[in-house]
Amino acid sequence: MSLSKEKKGTIAVSLTNFLDSGCIVGSSVALTAWAAAFGFGSTWVAILGAIGANAFGAAVGALIGGFLTDKFGRKFIYTYNLLVYALGVFLAMISFNLPMLVIGIVLSGLAVGAGVPASWSYISEMSGSERRAENIGISQFAWSCGPAIIFALSLILSLICPTFMADGKTLMPAGTYGPFDGLLGVRIVFLILLVVALIAWNLQRQLQESTDWSEKRSENKMGFGQLMSHALKNAVNVKTILFLVAVYLTWNLVAGTMGQFMPYLYKAAGNLDDTTINLLQTAMWILTAVCSLAVFSKLGDKISHRVLFGVNAAMALAAWLVMVFFGTQLQAGASASCGWVLWVFVALWGISAGSSAQCFYALWGTELFPTQYRGGVQGIMFFLVRGLTGVWSLVVVAGLNVGTPDGFVISGIIMCIFLAISLVIGVVGCPKTQGRSLDEITKERYGDSI
Repeated sequence: MSLSKEKKGTIAVSLTNFLDSGCIVGSSVALTAWAAAFGFGSTWVAILGAIGANAFGAAVGALIGGFLTDKFGRKFIYTYNLLVYALGVFLAMISFNLPMLVIGIVLSGLAVGAGVPASWSYISEMSGSERRAENIGISQFAWSCGPAIIFALSLILSLICPTFMADGKTLMPAGTYGPFDGLLGVRIVFLILLVVALIAWNLQRQLQESTDWSEKRSENKMGFGQLMSHALKNAVNVKTILFLVAVYLTWNLVAGTMGQFMPYLYKAAGNLDDTTINLLQTAMWILTAVCSLAVFSKLGDKISHRVLFGVNAAMALAAWLVMVFFGTQLQAGASASCGWVLWVFVALWGISAGSSAQCFYALWGTELFPTQYRGGVQGIMFFLVRGLTGVWSLVVVAGLNVGTPDGFVISGIIMCIFLAISLVIGVVGCPKTQGRSLDEITKERYGDSI
């Protein structure tokens, strides 16, 4: 059966999400190897984790992309941003020193950030009122596939072409793999991201412009600056921004820490080797990807959003409660009797992440704002969330020494607090948008003032 135009567009645009998460995880997996190859320490590990797709790079990119997607259209972003991403991952792939690597990480982060407001806006605007969650779920499936594929690929490559010598610290020398050193596996990962980016760019540049954006643009006589000023002075918008940022930020501080530092957390809790860590991470993201399709995409338009959000947020909290309170026994050396802890954590978090706060943020962030500045407001919110995540990664997480047992426990408790806050705010403030058109939602919220 041939795919509808709506589904083809959703799939093409969703590849941006795959490239976002793939870049985050690819960089995370490669950090240890880059540090050994280019001779930098924990400070630059934290900086690289903060300036790319996981935090500051994506934050600034979203701010720019939100402006451009409202002023010039959703298609404008698709014509250019993945070329910038391709250049970034290409530089990361061939990098032979730290400055070259920094430029590649920053460019790829800016590009994925720029694509986020356009992608989520486009998917919502092209979806029927009974299929918005379904299509957002597909985009989140693509996002989950990034880590699942990159971790699985890293696991395979670690067996075929190991990065380090027997001591686990010394990089394989030049000439180990033909003309290559121990960075061969890392370069292959970024080569795959480069190829996918070029394929996605070719598909996205062929998309038609959003009809909803085109119609509303012709009706609007205000410039973009005036629109954003109007948006940020509107009490309804301010309350909505505070609600969405609170729900998403508190969850994303946990998810962002996991994306960049989870290998260190696993080592602190269970003293695991890299192969076992990659296996756990692969299993977690496969679960997330499957549940994005089987739960959020299939049920998001049918089951109460308050119930769906609450159940999955509670599971995420339970995952970290288990990790913190039983993980201390793993640290004490009782891994033989407590090895189940890590697998319970993986199962709870993996399933919950399929319908996470990010899924609902992507959905609500497009539903609750008018078309004229939908992308711009998303850009502002994404800038706040990823920017603050960058500060958290650069200052707080690094200061906590998450790779040590004591730092692991403190970090875990803080994550439980964040997840509890996200749970309460999301359940209490859950909007009633299910099954309604974007125009109906806008009319109810703003009347004739837009």
